[in-house]
Amino acid sequence: MLPSRKTITGKVLLAQKASKKGDIVLVTPDVIIADLMELGRSVDEIPRILCELLENTRPDDYVGKRPPQRSYETVISGCELFAFKATSKTIGCTLYYKFTIKEDVLWLVSLHRDRSEKKGK
Repeated sequence: MLPSRKTITGKVLLAQKASKKGDIVLVTPDVIIADLMELGRSVDEIPRILCELLENTRPDDYVGKRPPQRSYETVISGCELFAFKATSKTIGCTLYYKFTIKEDVLWLVSLHRDRSEKKGK
């Protein structure tokens, strides 16, 4: 089943490298900032939050489509999207995040509390 564990691991490693360098672009900043505010966090904390999540993400945490969904957002049109759920000890809950890597930059599509957890699923 695509993506393979190897592909997922590779994307997570690329995302870690980009986030550690601060090479992060918010695809929809207003939405991501609103979701961060619900968590009591600011946009300045995104690199630290992503570093923590990515360091603790395993291939089994992948919750995206198989094969990966392709973005319809103009700036990353056609890029494969990788979605994960991982627990943040810093924030104290499970977060859902989705990203793509384009030109060695992490393009963040979503970062919010896992909504299935919030609904009690």
